[in-house]
Amino acid sequence: MSDLIWTGSLNDRYAIRGEVGLYDTTLRDGEQTVGVVLSPEEKLEIARLLDGLGIRRIEAGFPRVSEDDRRAVELIAGAGLSAEIWGFSRAVPADLELLVELGVEASVIESPISDLKLDAIGVSRGKMLERIASAMRFADEHGIRAAFFGVDSTRAEADFYRQVYETAVEAGAKEVAVVDTLGIASPEAVADLVGATLQYVDGVPVHFHGHDDFGLATASAVAAVRAGAAWIHGTINGMGERAGNADLGEIAIALRALYGVETGLRFDRVRETAARIQELSGYGLAPWKPLTGETLFRRESGAVASQFHDPPSIEPYSSELVGAERAIVLGKKSGLDSIRIKVEELGLDVPEERWPTLLAQVKELGTRKRGLVTDDELRELAGG
Repeated sequence: MSDLIWTGSLNDRYAIRGEVGLYDTTLRDGEQTVGVVLSPEEKLEIARLLDGLGIRRIEAGFPRVSEDDRRAVELIAGAGLSAEIWGFSRAVPADLELLVELGVEASVIESPISDLKLDAIGVSRGKMLERIASAMRFADEHGIRAAFFGVDSTRAEADFYRQVYETAVEAGAKEVAVVDTLGIASPEAVADLVGATLQYVDGVPVHFHGHDDFGLATASAVAAVRAGAAWIHGTINGMGERAGNADLGEIAIALRALYGVETGLRFDRVRETAARIQELSGYGLAPWKPLTGETLFRRESGAVASQFHDPPSIEPYSSELVGAERAIVLGKKSGLDSIRIKVEELGLDVPEERWPTLLAQVKELGTRKRGLVTDDELRELAGG
């Protein structure tokens, strides 16, 4: 794979290396994207895609939300996937009892812990501590591997935060998650909080769950890995509430290409998987989106077209790495090399002395259309 990544040596001194696990929450947190509704059967299809992508943990859903969500968890848990299947629950008895009824063996168990959240729901710190301890004991007694998930933990008061996480582990939590619910933590703050949490829980695996409200979810995930996080949460395409969750594909390519960290993600399947999930969910993506954007390996600029024969000169990693196709497209910004490449590609009989005239026509049409010149339009221009 290294021969398909062309990032140079600048990042070598900052390498982290090693490996980290990816925990996918597309089926739960991702479905909270405004207007997205996935059926149990669609969730099962997505879970299979995620499994084929190399995701190690798949959060199948929050079964107490609806009968459909319960059914989705049942279907996915019984599908025989290679990935670990996780549930999601609040620290309330009814949620936990349903996990036991469904035979869920591992689950995130959440509770809000910032004063802003506690005040909003009218629960005291002391009462929430009791709920958390009770829920972790219940999970432990019923054979559920629980990861405590402190909602809005990046805005929790520091001493209470420590008390919460120590209480959760003492009561039976096997793992814990640092949760940047509103995406407010800087990468530096995430690293500090993950590092401190590792000390508080004395070796229990720490997750990081981040959102992208300030455009820093990928950077924060990398910071969490550097600080020792064992699992990174996220979704495919970064789907989720508000500005979305951390994008697992972006995180994985950044970790591998820039920091030497392995995640097990099958990069050659990322774009196909992302496109299918986008189709099922019914939303659009910016065409220039990292990793999965449709224009990532399409070139219109004439200056770039002159180097198109040498991919490492104009791309940070190979299209082959992510299963994409490279292409030259024509428009206002094209140059003579663009014309040369397209004429050869389409097998058009256009002598070289005519290329400048054809380029002028392409530029004029692209400007008039305010878009690209199609292959058929080029054929028409070339034949005129």
